[in-house]
Amino acid sequence: MLTITVDEIQKHWTTYLDRVVAGDRIVIVQDGRAIAELCPIVAHDRSPRPFGLCAGEFVVPDRFEDPLPEEILSDFEAG
Repeated sequence: MLTITVDEIQKHWTTYLDRVVAGDRIVIVQDGRAIAELCPIVAHDRSPRPFGLCAGEFVVPDRFEDPLPEEILSDFEAG
């Protein structure tokens, strides 16, 4: 990991940006204190998730769509 000052990044930002693109991580310091870190963005797999990944792991209860009990409804309507 490379550490540079704010002044240095302002003078040569394209050079440091190229290093980040190449995979380097850069910590920017001001008055001896780290204030920011530049790092490359990791590309994520954008392929669609297949259907049925959790098939059989959860069963929706038969009473799922039944109305809530009165004591729970009253908590929502209190005000």
